[in-house]
Amino acid sequence: GNLKLLPELFVIGQNTMRIIKQNLFWAFIYNILLIPMAAGIMYPLFISIESVPSVVSIFVGENGFLNPITAAFAMAFSSVSVVSNSLRLKN
Repeated sequence: GNLKLLPELFVIGQNTMRIIKQNLFWAFIYNILLIPMAAGIMYPLFISIESVPSVVSIFVGENGFLNPITAAFAMAFSSVSVVSNSLRLKN
């Protein structure tokens, strides 16, 4: 009912679009990096290695596929980061 608030609404809309674009950017980066790892893109690297170092096997597993626990943690972190970034709009 108050037209004087219109400029403030445009600022809120611009900030919302900025946050949406940031969230999409990070979601695409996450998917571009981790989906090929989960599909086994590193499998050829691990065929020639007799024993995978224990530090690497925690994240990658024995065969070069992404460890399901690591994938679940990464997915949860992605969701938390998107929600946290969106909550910045409240300020």
